[in-house]
Amino acid sequence: MKQKFQIDATGKSMGRIASEAASFLMGKNSTEFARNIVAAVEVEITNLSKIKIDQRKAMSKYYYRHSGYIGSTKKVSLLELFEKDVISLMKHTISGMLPDNRLRKSRLNNLKLFSEDK
Repeated sequence: MKQKFQIDATGKSMGRIASEAASFLMGKNSTEFARNIVAAVEVEITNLSKIKIDQRKAMSKYYYRHSGYIGSTKKVSLLELFEKDVISLMKHTISGMLPDNRLRKSRLNNLKLFSEDK
C-alpha cells in the first residue's frame, strides 16, 4: 500500500519544496529505508503557480540545452520557464535532487504535480 504525502507550495521557495519531495520519494522518512529500493510512496505537490521566486534569481539563473549541432545552444531564464510551464520546471528540479541511477525514473513516476489546488 502506497503512503501518500501532500505538499502545498504556496509561499515556499522552489528548492525547499524540491528537497522535501525528493526526500519523500527516496523514502528517507521511513524506518525501512534502503537505497536500492523504490519506496512505496506517492507525493502530490499542489499550487505550484504560487511558488515564491526571488526576482534577482529569476533573472540571473539560466537553463541551457544543446542538440549536438554547432551553434545550437539555447538559453532560457528561470522566469521564462516558470511562466511557460511550471510543472516541467519543478519536475526538472526534483529530478536533479534524486540520485543519478536506474531508480530515478521509477521514483519520478510516484510524483504528481498540480499548478492549482485540486
